[in-house]
Amino acid sequence: MSLENSKPLIPRTAIFGNPSRTMCEISPDGARLAWIAPRDGVLNIWVAPISDIAAAEPVTNDCNRGIRFYEWARNNTHLLYIQDEGGDENWHVHSVEIATAIDKDLTPLKSIAAQLHGLSAAFPDELIVGLNDRDASWHDLYRINLKTGNSELFFLNDSEFGSLTLDRAYHIRLAEKPLPEGGRVVFRHHDGAFDELFRIPHEDDITTFIAGFDAAGDAYYLIDSLGRDKTALYAVNFESGEKHLLGEHPKADISNLLVHPRTYKAEAYSVTHIRQEWHALDEKVGADLDTLIEALSGEINVPSRTEADDKWIVSSRSAEQPLAYHLYDRNTGEVTKLFSTRPELETYSMRPMQGHIIPSRDGLELVSYLTLPAGEDNSGDSDGDGDGDGNGPQTPVPMVLLVHGGPWARDSYGFNPDHQWLANRGYAVLSVNFRGSTGFGKNFVTAGDLEWGRKMHDDLLDAVAWAVGQGIAQLNKVAIMGGSYGGYATLAGLAFTPEIFACGVDLVGPSNLKTLIDTIPPYWQSFYENFAKRMGDPRTEEGRALLAERSPLNKADQIVKPLLIGQGANDPRVKQAESDQIVGVMQEKGLPVTYLLYPDEGHGFARPENRLSFFAVAEAFLSAHLGGRAEAIGDDFSGAAIEVPEGATHVPGLTDALSTR
Repeated sequence: MSLENSKPLIPRTAIFGNPSRTMCEISPDGARLAWIAPRDGVLNIWVAPISDIAAAEPVTNDCNRGIRFYEWARNNTHLLYIQDEGGDENWHVHSVEIATAIDKDLTPLKSIAAQLHGLSAAFPDELIVGLNDRDASWHDLYRINLKTGNSELFFLNDSEFGSLTLDRAYHIRLAEKPLPEGGRVVFRHHDGAFDELFRIPHEDDITTFIAGFDAAGDAYYLIDSLGRDKTALYAVNFESGEKHLLGEHPKADISNLLVHPRTYKAEAYSVTHIRQEWHALDEKVGADLDTLIEALSGEINVPSRTEADDKWIVSSRSAEQPLAYHLYDRNTGEVTKLFSTRPELETYSMRPMQGHIIPSRDGLELVSYLTLPAGEDNSGDSDGDGDGDGNGPQTPVPMVLLVHGGPWARDSYGFNPDHQWLANRGYAVLSVNFRGSTGFGKNFVTAGDLEWGRKMHDDLLDAVAWAVGQGIAQLNKVAIMGGSYGGYATLAGLAFTPEIFACGVDLVGPSNLKTLIDTIPPYWQSFYENFAKRMGDPRTEEGRALLAERSPLNKADQIVKPLLIGQGANDPRVKQAESDQIVGVMQEKGLPVTYLLYPDEGHGFARPENRLSFFAVAEAFLSAHLGGRAEAIGDDFSGAAIEVPEGATHVPGLTDALSTR
């Protein structure tokens, strides 16, 4: 069938370029707004009076990778952000004074990965930061003054705690340490001593965690799967250990908490099975949420609130609507739109997203999301409840199976730039929450233990078979694509089941599971047992054999379908060697591979120039092998650090684009 349609091509720059504005937050005193927006093409922090957002001015001047994470200090005069170098994830904590735009690196050390541990209204000019300068594997805590930049050792972590929980008075109350058999032990800190409080076994390790203390320090919140499958929200008395159940859901885990900015009391929680649901614990907050859900389209979140809690910043998004930010006045009930993150997309027609539950071959429910190209029948969700109960499109089309990373993460409903881009080019796009994904209970997570490249991969194959059987996907026109674990799944798909997929696009995916575990960053030491239990233990003969069996590198000679690989040279999680190894084997065997290497990137691409160049090549690659529409590469290589060590001639237009950039 032809993939031509009357819908205009959405420019890649509109989807993958920098957002116009994003990550809006209100200052604790409610006087200012901050957000991230381009300054000379690079993302920086801007600040405006709340009464005049048109008067915004940049307060940072990053000229390279852009700022992607920030928050207000509690003194209302400073902002905090973290930055690494070239994607190496050796994070430094910076403060910037709003009045003067003076930027200070509060952690000016080499080869560290700083962690922001605590901010409190009780100490508005101070913060607690974790530094692994003494021992690369474990973080000591330092207390840093924002105005002077002076720091002092707060806690020497010579007991090798993997995490420490502070209350709002900056007292260490709880600590966690990994167990040799997997899982964690939680300690209670009292009168200078750490006493064991309870243990979190391996099967609960990902689904049980402490969610912070209330302001008084009398109780903490626990999202907990101990003795149950789906997580529940509990308030736990610190002295007695008594647990009070606040919330639970029969099909999904607790996902987000809405916490009062002054009392730190949990006031609402959300869960997401197919679509998001909010559940209020406070009557007034419940009324606020009802107001917002009625006023705004799509799903909502509350990323920022004033100290007085009279004004909220509310984000909203749907599959057809990029993220937008709004100011909500709790006193008047007025909701005022501030901005959309990508207003340039408002002139284009976005595609709806369907939710489907796909059965696995052994009876698991795989919550999945499908986006169809224009011109296809969207009766796959005929009653609009997101459960995908209809008959799908009338004519099968080429499909991209888009696999999420992690793997201990999940896909959700909402605006997805990859879905919109691919659907606009004429493809059906399917994202599957395979076993091992989070959000659906601990049993679903542990069903993925030791199943990389086996049952986790079977779930993806079952989803492809479902899409073909439903008349959605063309049998011989299915690509597999993803980043990180999704990149691994791409390599596994082409190496283990080469007859299923027409081609694959791998971004920073590991090819050798043993070398992946052997080279994890030292500061991930507290997670090591989790990797060993869930992937395979390289310290045992059995574990090494399993890791070898599930490594696409060892079956690279079976890859016969075209493969595109993207890799950041500074990636600390999936080292460049992971891509180099499999490309080398394929070169020796004369197998089709195109390798894109970015010397200034890490685990994913932060610079928009690099993102645009990668997706330009990916689009041409998919068009060549699936037959979809493609925007010309044009000047999408401008400013990009793209290198192509292998296979430029395999992608139409790539050689010419490299020669003329």
